[in-house]
Order: sequence, then structure tokens, then C-alpha cells
Amino acid sequence: MLGAFLCFAVMDTSAKWLVSVALLPTLQVVFARYVIHFAWVLLLYFPRQGIAIARSGAPRLQLLRGLLLLSSTALNFTALKYLPLTITIAIFFAVPMVVCLLSIPILGERVGARRFAAVAVGFAGVLVIVQPWGESFDWHILISLGALATASGYFVVTRKAAGIDNNAVAQFYTAGTATLLLLPLIAGSWQWPDSGTQLLVMIILGSLGMLGHSLLTHAHRFAEASVLSPTVYSQILYITILSWLVFDTVPDSKTALGTLIIVISGLYIWWRERALQQASAIEELQ
Repeated sequence: MLGAFLCFAVMDTSAKWLVSVALLPTLQVVFARYVIHFAWVLLLYFPRQGIAIARSGAPRLQLLRGLLLLSSTALNFTALKYLPLTITIAIFFAVPMVVCLLSIPILGERVGARRFAAVAVGFAGVLVIVQPWGESFDWHILISLGALATASGYFVVTRKAAGIDNNAVAQFYTAGTATLLLLPLIAGSWQWPDSGTQLLVMIILGSLGMLGHSLLTHAHRFAEASVLSPTVYSQILYITILSWLVFDTVPDSKTALGTLIIVISGLYIWWRERALQQASAIEELQ
């Protein structure tokens, strides 16, 4: 999981460099992320599994997952063009709060008063970062909040689809859905990178998408989600270092404070959910 989140951190850094420094069209960078991912899926899985990688036990859920992830990626890459990495990743850390709320109507889960309070605290942390009441408010943050909403939907649908399909099928639908939807939009306006460096970064971007999701899937084979969840916050370290090295930017005080509040809230939600799961398991044994 630590390796998976390192892949995602480098992927976000690569995307920001491509859209804000190399000035490539955002939609083209999104397409590169998925078409290279899809090429790796076909190269690695099709020779062994053939057409079976397209046979899903829940194709509608898998298509919905792919659409939600595509929407989140497109919104995130657009936000990265205008916002520092440290702000977009801090907002992303609110995913556990949104997932907690969405799980009530979609998954039928019960959420108690203490987790609701933790969600409220987490959203207060988001407000500390966003500061919609200030004169310096950047409306591009709304794009990042859209990425937060669609990413949360993706994780909830992923929970719903858990255990139905293997990694190859899930990867096929995730990358294939985005590739097929974007292809008509890109076909007539593709802009080749101006240098070998830009092309290399695009290849790295798509390859890390494939590698990161594979590492994430394999991690869940060896440990429960409740054990792995806190590793998402490793991106604080990754993004801070990468943002400093590549863009010479570090988190400002409001971003640091808001991130701390969100992380504490997210860790409490994780701890509370794990405690409830353990209590439920003990009751079943008795």
C-alpha cells in the first residue's frame, strides 16, 4: 500500500508538470494516463486470460467504477493545473469522511454519532484549507472538491463490487472504460509532446496508474482494508517532498493546519470502524 500511494503521488506530480509546465491539454494528459494503463492491461493479462478479462460478474458496477474514476482523474488533473499539489492532496484526504456518509444510503451501513462528529471535524479542516470566506479564495478549489466527490463515489462502488471480479477484470474495465470514452474526443485534436522528456513523463504517468492499482489490489489480498486504510496518509510525506523538489513549493500554514485536522478525523473514523468490526466479530464467536 505504501508503494501504491507512492505511485499515485508521483503520478499526480507528473500530471501537474505536464499540464502546468509542459502546457499539454489536460484532456490529452488524462487520455495518456488511461490508454497507457489499458495497453499494459492487455499486454500483461490478455495472453494468459484472453477474452475472459472482459467477463465481469457485475459489468454495470464495473462500468460505473470506471466512469467515476475517469471523472475524478479529469477533475483532479484540471485542478492540478491551477492549484498546488499540497492543497489538492489535502482535500483528497477528506475521502474517508465522504465515503462514511455515502455508505449510509448506498451500502446500508449505520453511522453513529461519534463518527458523524468526526466527519464534521474533517469538513471543518477542509474549510480551513479552502477558506471560502476569504478574499484569496480560488474558485479552482471547487474543481478539486468535485474530484473529491467522484473519488469517494468510486471507493463506495468499489466496496460494493468487492470480491465479484479478479484484478485483471477490474483493471480492464477501469482503464478500458476511460480509454473508449475519451478516444473520440482526442482523435481529432491530439498534440504530440514537444520533447522526449514530455513523452517519457506521459508513459510514466500511465504506467504508474497500472502499477499503483495492481499494488493496491495485491495488498488487499494479504491484509484487511481496516488495517491498510491509514497508509493513505503516507502521501503527506510523498507530496510534500515531490512538491518541493519539482515545483519548489511547500504547504502554507493554513494548508498544514487543515491537513492535520482532516488526518486526525480520518484516523478516528478508521479506528472507530475497526473497533466496531472487532466487537461484531467477538459477538459472532459467542
